[in-house]
Amino acid sequence: MNQPSVTTISHNIPKLYLLTNDDEFSLLYQKLEAALATGLIALLQIRRKRILALPNGESLVYQEALQIVSLANSYNVPVVINDDITLAAKLGVGVHLGQQDGDISAAKRCLAANQIIGRTCHGDVTLIEKAKTDGASYAAMGAVFASTTKPNAKPISRQQLIEGCQQGINICVIGGLTAENIVELSGLLITYIAVVGDIMDLPLHQIARRCAEWQQALSTWNN
Repeated sequence: MNQPSVTTISHNIPKLYLLTNDDEFSLLYQKLEAALATGLIALLQIRRKRILALPNGESLVYQEALQIVSLANSYNVPVVINDDITLAAKLGVGVHLGQQDGDISAAKRCLAANQIIGRTCHGDVTLIEKAKTDGASYAAMGAVFASTTKPNAKPISRQQLIEGCQQGINICVIGGLTAENIVELSGLLITYIAVVGDIMDLPLHQIARRCAEWQQALSTWNN
């Protein structure tokens, strides 16, 4: 599959990076379509941990991912798979790797040269420096605020964020981010704002409106 690629992005205004939740698939698909149709989503991550935990989870996630990738392609939005290099290679998409979920070098060997490789770095500048050296496309920092998706994640400080943004690699922030609290990060050199619950946990009919609220919030980023 031909996937759009992302290189170093201008640091003018961050882009929305949407992650899937654990909704039943038909509802999830409709929500994703509603969000993608707004034109505000720059990157999409497939993360279906509850489905993956089922006895036939790998097969189910693969079948879901085929449909999601096709949908994202129709909106020219690149996709990454959470943690699974093999599945990412099979689908012809990128991958996001936690610190314990595979090496960037292995991902680079398995994936096409234009595919996105993200790395979880928490608030650790040393991990961000290593991600950059290893050739990651972006380093993810968080949790920025308390998160319902990862309630045990310890929030990082603003100073950690500032230092992370000075390392010369695209920075993704994640964890408890909303269209209301994102103003607290205004002006930082962030490439991606990763969002799950603030968009995906809403009812279907509210998705487009919430994306518009995000657009409004980000329009004042550098003011």
